[in-house]
Amino acid sequence: MRQSSVRDSRHAAGGPDGGQGRIPEQSQGEGGEPRGHRRARKSPRRRKHRILRWFSITLAVLILGTAAAGYLWYEHLNSNIKTDKLNIGEHQAAQPTPNAAGQTPLNILLIGSDARDSKANQKLGGAKETFGGVPLADVQMLVHLSADRSNMSVVSMPRDTLLQLPKCTDPKTGREYPATVGRQMTNTSLGRGGPGCTVATWEQLTGIHIDHFMMVDFAGVVSMADAIGGVPVCVDANILSKDSQGHGSGLKLAKGTHPVKGKQALQWLRTRYGFEDGSDIARTKAQHMYMNSMVRQMRENATITNPGKLRTLAEEATNALRVDEGLDTVKKLYDLSNELKKPAPDRITMTTMPFVYVGPRVAPKPGDADKLFRLVREDVALDGKDKKKSPPKESDDPAAPDNEIAVQVQNGTRTAEVPAASGRANTVSQILTAKGFTKATADQSQLLSEEKTVIRFPSVDLEGDAQRVAKSLGIPLSSVKKSTDVSGVTLIVGDDWREGNSYPKASKDDDTTPDTALALNGSDEKACMKVNKNFTW
Repeated sequence: MRQSSVRDSRHAAGGPDGGQGRIPEQSQGEGGEPRGHRRARKSPRRRKHRILRWFSITLAVLILGTAAAGYLWYEHLNSNIKTDKLNIGEHQAAQPTPNAAGQTPLNILLIGSDARDSKANQKLGGAKETFGGVPLADVQMLVHLSADRSNMSVVSMPRDTLLQLPKCTDPKTGREYPATVGRQMTNTSLGRGGPGCTVATWEQLTGIHIDHFMMVDFAGVVSMADAIGGVPVCVDANILSKDSQGHGSGLKLAKGTHPVKGKQALQWLRTRYGFEDGSDIARTKAQHMYMNSMVRQMRENATITNPGKLRTLAEEATNALRVDEGLDTVKKLYDLSNELKKPAPDRITMTTMPFVYVGPRVAPKPGDADKLFRLVREDVALDGKDKKKSPPKESDDPAAPDNEIAVQVQNGTRTAEVPAASGRANTVSQILTAKGFTKATADQSQLLSEEKTVIRFPSVDLEGDAQRVAKSLGIPLSSVKKSTDVSGVTLIVGDDWREGNSYPKASKDDDTTPDTALALNGSDEKACMKVNKNFTW
């Protein structure tokens, strides 16, 4: 008769017969060993090996199961990602020259679409009559990450900016959209074949090579804000963005700082009526404040490292974004995010493209806009904290005789405000020929846009030749740059040399950010939007 279930349990689990039978109680001695015919115990080492073996098997099963689940989730996230071609225009801006360490800047165009192509977007965006219509690129921000990853510059372009749009070809339908003769609002570029035309528009205007684009719609903004957990924003008075005719985003906030997420975050980003003068410029300022705050929030909020939070954020991000084909996997997006988080907030500078009013619209401001684009193109930090660059050295590679140096001359005098100066490629090639560069030729096939005259060469064995051309024309060596976008020594006549036979005496470059760029530092936690007194409550 059994006297205790505990004792039976011990016999079944750990008796000397390995659990194959019960040993009668009267035959046991102390410790559960049978009297008279005690069997040898298993050594501690053998028991340890047995435990380790089972532990290893269990761990292997868990690892394989987790890896399989992780792989399936990874593939699931990849399937969420939607892609389009990067640039569907006729021409691309030249890639930047690597620095001394071989590093190059990274330029990403952020696009906010007002597409009302789903029930969620329709509910959030309103304007029922536009359902399924051609989307507009109502938010456009160029994010520039410096070559050494020490700083970041962001340039916003107001959606009302008037520009000549380039020829674009829809990659899905093959439809061609001819270059516009007059100027049109830049936000219409999205409807000319997709985000690749918005990229082409930026490259044509700025001469900045764009590496990637990322586009998000109304529903995407809401889901991302929710996944982050809210973004703190500030208003200097109570605000209600709604006028007597119903115009406005509907944003309602009390004076002070408040975290916004979901629909309220979208309202903040879309608010025009109620901020400052009610212009698109004021809305751009609010967007900059939101982005700065979001960056600080993701850096400082420890909960974002929570696996559940990260999983949710990954799910929402991959669902929300449309990207170029170079960002078509989670790994590529993850690698990009690691690059973007390197600059500290105090090295992030938000700016707005300097502008002038053209009726109710705006256009790039001559001089200031070009200067801002040049600073970004030349990888100059907009916060003014760059180390002074040493002057370029003369090449160790000796130049060939002048009459053996082939030089292609192109006209890059076109700007966003004025057309190209006629005949500049021919004129400069003739100047070179007269100086003994008999192989100089004018390339009339394309009209480019360069603020400053530049000489590009494809490989180190042509650096000496390119510098020789620069010296003969009085062009500074800082304007001689290596680029794989050219096949030989190529001189592009810039907007700084629109007339005359002599290159203008170079003035010392001023690398300060124009005041008209409305710069905002990423670490500024005191920034607060001014509320129009007609929209308070």
